[in-house]
Amino acid sequence: MDTEAGLGALPDVPGTERPVPEAEPGLVQRWHAEGGELVDLLAQVRERVGGVAAFRAGPARTILVTDPTAVQHVLARHPERYVKRSHRARLLIGDGVMAATGTAWKRQRRLLQSQFTGTGMRRYEHRITAAARTTAERWDGYARTGQALDVGQEMHRFALDAIWRSLTGHPLDDETERELAAVEAVAAAIPTLPADVTEAQDTVAADLARIDAVARRAVEAAHSGAAGPDGPGLVHVLTDASTERPEYTDQLIRDELVTLLAAGHETTATTLTWLYLLLDRHPVAREQALAAGGEGSPERRQAIQALVHETLRLYPSAWLLPRRAAEDDILAGYSVEADTDILVCPYLTHRDPELWPDPEHFDPRRFTAPDGRPAHPGAYFPFGIGPRACLGLQFALRESTVLLEHLLPAYTPTFSSTPTTAEYGITVRPGGPAPATLAPLRA
Repeated sequence: MDTEAGLGALPDVPGTERPVPEAEPGLVQRWHAEGGELVDLLAQVRERVGGVAAFRAGPARTILVTDPTAVQHVLARHPERYVKRSHRARLLIGDGVMAATGTAWKRQRRLLQSQFTGTGMRRYEHRITAAARTTAERWDGYARTGQALDVGQEMHRFALDAIWRSLTGHPLDDETERELAAVEAVAAAIPTLPADVTEAQDTVAADLARIDAVARRAVEAAHSGAAGPDGPGLVHVLTDASTERPEYTDQLIRDELVTLLAAGHETTATTLTWLYLLLDRHPVAREQALAAGGEGSPERRQAIQALVHETLRLYPSAWLLPRRAAEDDILAGYSVEADTDILVCPYLTHRDPELWPDPEHFDPRRFTAPDGRPAHPGAYFPFGIGPRACLGLQFALRESTVLLEHLLPAYTPTFSSTPTTAEYGITVRPGGPAPATLAPLRA
């Protein structure tokens, strides 16, 4: 491996840069012939070339970035030099904050930022807790009757309930849940849709219509001043903004609503599903978490959060962060030309043995033991870093922790089968269902 692409890379000083080292063409040709996943190619490029490495899967060069210093350079220190191309999910989320750029993005993020930190988060605490209690009550029924469940579906239902309560003030009802299944369907289809925008829209037109109908009803209710039993939600914040900010049309409010729905439940649900699958293989990790302090103690909460963080290390919310070099630059001592495609890959950085000893092993103690994880901010970034880091980081961690505080001490799933593969789309999803039964336990 090219160690000069790691922490010992040349400084970003003009005149010292070199060309980015490139993977040999045969590597890419073999990958094409074998029909492997993109992650397989990226892993081979990283292993053979280093933490800043070029390859050609088409006529143009792409640069893979996994080195922590280079990650921080691209995402945090110089985000104006490394910008998003059109977001892959724009078909679904339109001009929502996740896809917006430039001045529009700054305005939209500023409005939403306050809702996901400090006082804003406290506003949604009781809604997250209510969704967790609803799930715990449902699991109690499964445990008493022996009824089978799918853990992935259960995690999606919980996460959707939590974000729907936060958006509208209403608990998730069965009809809304059925309609909003279209969000997950479109998100899952995006990597395989035709490149032509019109063809892509036609392919998922029915699902988009269902999503638009749900969003329209929620926006109309917020405009009318109607609030749910939990009070006004995030949609009301957006409709209130529309009275003073003309850019907040009903279309943009719809786009923000769908963005928050998609980002606010898919990633959390996937993380929690992976966590239960990992605990099935590593039951001692559950026992260690529950042995840390009593119910509701800071020690217990820290141990549960470590379970979540270690799951996110192995399966980050966004496994690949595409960028484009907007100008010439020097990256970790290497020259990068304007308009070059950049792929920042948390998935591979988190599995780098030089950063994380025994990286394939599930060990939550990395996040509780002194010096258990790398100190470099570019070594662990499951939600990204820098100004475009995920807005919902605190929300996602809070809802995951609250749910696990309710479920872990009481139940453990016994899986009848587990997925043997992963699907690498916008997120890394388990490659199949996770059917299980429950038995009540004592912590």
